[in-house]
Amino acid sequence: MADKGILIVISGFSGAGKGTLVKRLLSDYDNYALSISMTTRLPREGERDGVEYFFTDREQFEKKIAENGLIEYASYCDHYYGTPRAYVEEQLKNGKDVILEIEIQGALKVKQQFPECLLLFVTPPSAAELERRLRGRGTETEDVIAKRLARAGTEAQGMEAYDYIVVNDDLDDCVAELNRLVDAARRAPVRSQDLIREIREELKGYVKGAE
Repeated sequence: MADKGILIVISGFSGAGKGTLVKRLLSDYDNYALSISMTTRLPREGERDGVEYFFTDREQFEKKIAENGLIEYASYCDHYYGTPRAYVEEQLKNGKDVILEIEIQGALKVKQQFPECLLLFVTPPSAAELERRLRGRGTETEDVIAKRLARAGTEAQGMEAYDYIVVNDDLDDCVAELNRLVDAARRAPVRSQDLIREIREELKGYVKGAE
């Protein structure tokens, strides 16, 4: 049976490159699985149920909320978005390290329910670089860029809640560093409880023999 996987929450400022990093982790390593969100909005062209999202209606979504079937959820633009508990727990049980790419408020909710989860915050090396990347997209108005930078200023107040801060300066280096942090996290006592209990139980015989 595979060892249980790690639940990984990746957050960061808009423009920090979270999406690109997650795609690289999924393509470069075979131990990761991306959590699929559930939403009440209609599928966009090319989106498939169970691939990009689990699509459902408001009634079924609220039933999931009532049944505690979501790890976290939020309402955005009159639609619900949330992380299905059953899917995540199944992937973890199968030994996959499950990635949730969510914002700070959602990350803290996940931490409350899964204290052993790994929180990673991705940031550019500076605020100036963040602004440069937002402008470099060439798809957003000055007003939108200003709002994203202002929101980043608010989000920065919660960075201490994370286990590690990861600077996305060089993409290849950042992907490798993220994977190293996940690998190191496996050895933390909080994620090695079964091993600790097993060794303690085995050592009881030695303790009794020495008494």
